[in-house]
Amino acid sequence: MEAKAIARHVRVTPRKARRMVDLIRGKHVTEAETILKFAPQDASDPVLKVLKSATANARVKAEQAGEPFKENDLVVKETYVDEGVTLKRFRARAQGRAGRINKRTSHITVVVASKEGAR
Repeated sequence: MEAKAIARHVRVTPRKARRMVDLIRGKHVTEAETILKFAPQDASDPVLKVLKSATANARVKAEQAGEPFKENDLVVKETYVDEGVTLKRFRARAQGRAGRINKRTSHITVVVASKEGAR
């Protein structure tokens, strides 16, 4: 069984979020949660939130299918970060100049699967 969670328009640059996602790919969900809890990077918080959401989605899918749910059997099958929309901001400068500031966003996707489905 597979479950998926997506967080869109997260105010973290994709490059920084990919560093966190690369740490947890292929690991057990409980181990991945521990890694993200103690990672010092700010991007670990939204990735942890998406991972917990994917785990909850797997629990709901298992209950609907009438299958037993074991969180210890879940593995992070796929994780990836895509670039979201770029927010454009302007800051006034001296002599009528305007400086453009681009704020990047990310779309974070996490797919978890049971050990049998991960192979």
